[in-house]
Amino acid sequence: MAETPFEDLITDVTILVDETDYTDKSQLKEILRDSHSSTGTTRSSYKISGSDQEIEELFMKLCTLGRPIKAVVAAPVMEYIKKRHSAELNKMKGSHVLTEELLSAETDSITMIFKPFSSRVRESRVRLVRERFVTFYQRIASNLHVTNVDIKQDQCRDLQIQFPELVIYPQPFGATVRGSYANIVSLQDFIQQKSSGLRDRQARRALEAPMHFTNNHVHSSSAASCEQLDEEETCVICMEVIRKEVKKTLNCKHSFCRGCLKKAFVYKPVCPTCGALYGTLKGTQPEGGEMSCSNQTSSLPGYEKFGTITVRYNIPSGIQKEDHPNPGQTYEGASRVAYLPDSPEGQKVKELLQRAFKLRLIFTVGQSSTSGRDNVVTWNDIHHKTSISGGPTCYGYPDPDYLKRVQEELKLKGVE
Repeated sequence: MAETPFEDLITDVTILVDETDYTDKSQLKEILRDSHSSTGTTRSSYKISGSDQEIEELFMKLCTLGRPIKAVVAAPVMEYIKKRHSAELNKMKGSHVLTEELLSAETDSITMIFKPFSSRVRESRVRLVRERFVTFYQRIASNLHVTNVDIKQDQCRDLQIQFPELVIYPQPFGATVRGSYANIVSLQDFIQQKSSGLRDRQARRALEAPMHFTNNHVHSSSAASCEQLDEEETCVICMEVIRKEVKKTLNCKHSFCRGCLKKAFVYKPVCPTCGALYGTLKGTQPEGGEMSCSNQTSSLPGYEKFGTITVRYNIPSGIQKEDHPNPGQTYEGASRVAYLPDSPEGQKVKELLQRAFKLRLIFTVGQSSTSGRDNVVTWNDIHHKTSISGGPTCYGYPDPDYLKRVQEELKLKGVE
């Protein structure tokens, strides 16, 4: 029995177009006027219905219009990035792109609007900065944790110097800490050392006695004892001296207690010190989705010698599980279409994407970086070309470096 083409299965598609998302509203209305089924739902939004092909052609026309280049991010994560990664943020923007931030107290989110410094700056450069920012933001947010620790307020300053990768917020009782999993564990174990043994007494002196820091080194009356201990290798997870019989050294040359490393790898198979990946990540993509690929004879811009691979995803709506932001709440599903050249490298990328889909790495549940809506299925830091043409600014072709970039993104997740 012949398989029914995807286009014949989905005969009617409806999308909402928000007028406020476009700068040239008169041209937008002209394009929408040509749509056979366009009705206004509110003063600024339109509902357009049509076949899958008609909606795809409409989307390509909309890509030619000027739209505010923006991304919606969580305010707490953005605050952490500003405090700990301001240099990377400024380098990313450079001197040609400006950003404006609009804070929403209701949703505790920030809308980042990217603007050219002058009219001489091309829109493609601004969109590229936005894409780099979203990738950077997602990588930071995916490894960010928050916890509370029981310490005195006058200890926060010294611990902040001791653990510069963390952000420590003093509270009336204890402190709130935001940072990576490995760094938070190191801080917790450092505090716990106050209650047992020689290392506990040294940690207690480090917490309770005045300390002076020069070039990230601690100087105190116990300096001689510390130098003696520094000659022995310490596990950054439990902060204990690594015993030879339980020592495990990774290929990146960092060593840990075997038991500590095993527990850390259950959470995420990366080196707690440098982040090198060991094994394959298991994603949080909702279960029950489908991925299909088909081939067309038409070519993509920049790949005129080859046909086109059309990749279709369908993730149904459902209930969030424990590995999602709001377990028990519903999430809205998504259907996406992407394109690859049917070249040898394009076929390789297709196979890598299929493996990533099986590992639940393509999508996740969270906040949309474009609309700001929560509890929706979103892309998970593996970029796709969702347009046939228009270049990088419209997520389309030509883009000669795309296949190389997406393979690097997949490699970061252990798919290669």
